Amino acid sequence: MRARWWVGWGVLGLVCVGGAVAAMSTGVVRLGFSGGGSGGFGGARPMEVRTEGAKRGALVRTISAPGTVEPRTKVQVSAQVLAKILALPFREGETVRAGDVLVRLDGRDLAAALESTQAGLRAQEANLKGSQADLIQARLELERTRSLFPRDVTKAQLESSEAAALRAESRVLAGEQAIEQARAAITRSKKDLENTVITSPIDGIIVKLNAEVGETVVVGTLNNASSVIMEVADLSDMLMKARVDEVNIAPVKADQRALVTIAAYRDTLVVGRIERVGLKQQLFRDGTSYFEVEVALNKPEGLMLGSGLTCSAEIEVQTFADAVTVPSQAVLDRRLDELPKEVGESAVVDRNKTVTRVVFVVGSDGLAMARAVKVGASDLTSTQVLAGLVEGEKVVVGPFRALGELKHELAVVEEGTKDAEGRLVGRKPGEAGSSGIRFGPSRGGPR
Repeated sequence: MRARWWVGWGVLGLVCVGGAVAAMSTGVVRLGFSGGGSGGFGGARPMEVRTEGAKRGALVRTISAPGTVEPRTKVQVSAQVLAKILALPFREGETVRAGDVLVRLDGRDLAAALESTQAGLRAQEANLKGSQADLIQARLELERTRSLFPRDVTKAQLESSEAAALRAESRVLAGEQAIEQARAAITRSKKDLENTVITSPIDGIIVKLNAEVGETVVVGTLNNASSVIMEVADLSDMLMKARVDEVNIAPVKADQRALVTIAAYRDTLVVGRIERVGLKQQLFRDGTSYFEVEVALNKPEGLMLGSGLTCSAEIEVQTFADAVTVPSQAVLDRRLDELPKEVGESAVVDRNKTVTRVVFVVGSDGLAMARAVKVGASDLTSTQVLAGLVEGEKVVVGPFRALGELKHELAVVEEGTKDAEGRLVGRKPGEAGSSGIRFGPSRGGPR
């Protein structure tokens, strides 16, 4: 039976059609109503939902970890001498090869210091020659004195000659040591002069330039770091340095696969392999502790990854080959006191807790029934159901608003379902495409 009412200005006529009463008018306000079924004015309309069947297949348990992208090889270029920068042939972002000159420093003072040490060496060599001549003379005198003792010289004279020879030997030894020191000073001065020209130790890109021509660079000491002029990195071989908290570090092993999402390239998923798992707990700048895990990235061709990019990894730590799974959003938390008795008394429910995990299963009668479940591991999109659900059962997976409003034995309908007249049967009164109150002039009525 179907009844229709029209209320408006003008003559009100009542027509009985098939046992139903109809009112006809030329009025402006039109109240439309279709009786019968759950979509009628007298009954609650079904909620529109999305459903999926529980599936059986492989599920990979993953662990999420944030981190940053870093080059495997990165060099900080610092000065080893105190000097002013004369030239910086390359700028930030430019590519360099091993051996290319990166920095030229003012070496005039160091060249003068080298000349001074070389002059000092020559003076020490001249002094040594004099000391060696004195030693020869002292030894000859000692031999002559010994040949005359004890007949022509006294013991005191002999001891005096021996002492003179010893002093001459000491002067020679001191001269030789002074020469060694002068030679070492020359070697050091030459090295300092060579250090005024700094070359790249690797092929790479200048990722950071901290100094400009005319600045004076500082040499590092025990308490003060040296001036870092620039950083050179090989951006062709990149790592992710992931921070894994101590709760999740145990199953993480070398050679496990990781799927890395980089914030700057969200549409590109980079595959990686774990190379190293840190053994020492570290402290992050926000106060949290973590273990560092290095992930070698299989960088797609043409993708330029900068040093320090923020990223996150899903590390695959365990695979379940034959698991019943549902989309993760289908698993909901519900208070036990809000569920029917038969659901709350399910074998999978922990009665020591006030909240349990449920999914809403849709039967052939179109009702969403709460079902307590025991869940296991999850990956990026799916959750394993260990008990309470079987393969093929249809569960509600969305939309988000509907998931929050679902109740036991609530009538639901698949999104996009239409009735015989082409209307979306799950629409609430007043929504587009539904029957309900409609305002507007009827044909032929006053305007």
